[in-house]
Amino acid sequence: MATIEPTARRKIVLPAPPYTVDDLLKLPDDGNRYELFNGSLVVSPAPTPLHQRAIYRLAHILTDAAPPGLEALPTVNVCPGDKDFYIPDLVVVPEAASESVGLMFAPSDLLLAVEVVSPSTKMHDRGAKAAAYAAAGIPLYWRVEPEPGPALYVHELEGDSYRDPSVYKAGTTVTLSTPYRVSFDPAELFGRRLSNP
Repeated sequence: MATIEPTARRKIVLPAPPYTVDDLLKLPDDGNRYELFNGSLVVSPAPTPLHQRAIYRLAHILTDAAPPGLEALPTVNVCPGDKDFYIPDLVVVPEAASESVGLMFAPSDLLLAVEVVSPSTKMHDRGAKAAAYAAAGIPLYWRVEPEPGPALYVHELEGDSYRDPSVYKAGTTVTLSTPYRVSFDPAELFGRRLSNP
């Protein structure tokens, strides 16, 4: 059994693993991110300000480029099964799916999942999340690596796994055609703004 002690002094006692989505939904809203991977609980702290900057800026870039009917959304719930529950940093979904979904998107709703790597999540984002997103059938996974210099890793689904990623480093403009045409320099996601848009 696992015991979670939220700051409100209320203990939450979970059954022994593996955990289910129903177990996960009993956890407190304490600022941490709780995810499930095949019944294993993964807890991440709230993202750093630079991490949030990258998510916010990429969301704006994707929103500005989106064709009618598609939208970029940060930190949504994705549930492929009763022992898996993911919270990507950013997704692209049809607006119709956003209007009809309740608490959780199905993986089939996602055209793109994005993770911005942080020190506490780097091993998970590079390995477990890429494998889980591919197994769930998410066609496109972007991984943004801030160090040693910002870079974008684009993983495209081929069968039931992602091909080796295409890598785009800071200092060059990336132009991608999926999930729709968008162009940007990965350096824009982390650096200081030089002017107002």
